[in-house]
Amino acid sequence: MADIIDYKIFGDDMQIVEIELDPHEGVRAEAGAMMYMEDGIEMQTSTGGGMFKGFKRMITGESFFITTFMYNGKGKGRVAFGAPYPGKIIPLDLDQLEGAFLCQKDAFLCAANGVEIEVAFTKRFGVGLFGGEGFILQKLTGNGLACIHAGGTIIKKELKEGERLRVDTGCLVAFSPTVNYDIEFVGGFKNSIFGGEGLFFAQLTGPGLVYLQSLPFSRLADRIFAASRRKQVGEQRGVAGLGAGLLGGLLQGDR
Repeated sequence: MADIIDYKIFGDDMQIVEIELDPHEGVRAEAGAMMYMEDGIEMQTSTGGGMFKGFKRMITGESFFITTFMYNGKGKGRVAFGAPYPGKIIPLDLDQLEGAFLCQKDAFLCAANGVEIEVAFTKRFGVGLFGGEGFILQKLTGNGLACIHAGGTIIKKELKEGERLRVDTGCLVAFSPTVNYDIEFVGGFKNSIFGGEGLFFAQLTGPGLVYLQSLPFSRLADRIFAASRRKQVGEQRGVAGLGAGLLGGLLQGDR
């Protein structure tokens, strides 16, 4: 049974979530996510249930250790966690989501003490090979609050029975276990080569809840890397040009 905790989300594009705890309540968080905590809150870092659970979290992209923040004071105690990059924090009430929800690797931010982070393997080879997030997803299980994080603007969609939605594979954040997740080839030579959207879509079939993100971290990282490479090449060319100019001046001066 997970602890029943209250929360507030602050900010717009760089959000934090503040968790309010009663005495002897706790919240679990990814290592390094804590922003501040009030008096009476104690940190307890562990594998969260043995080495096997620690290794399972590592497979899903999280750290081997997980930190539990327990409140041992009187009245209310508060602890806050910050998102790792621009985007939104999505609160999930697992009690209202039939006790389980699937999300991309690295999405977990924090959860009430008692919520478990499990490994979920995709069922089809094509999904694992071309699905953007690989064979492994995170599965949050329990009956308490869990907070996940995604990049950019978040879109929430409720798919009806048999309703289909095609999504860029990197833009899929989280979805109900009832949603069927498959991969579809874009099709067409020009679409595949020049469309700029990759070779595959994620095809989602309802019923169930789906969360999408406008800015996957992988896309942001690719743009930053490409910009840094262009700057590096430009600087190298500038240095080479300066060196050639200096060498030419020296040679002319020797004549």
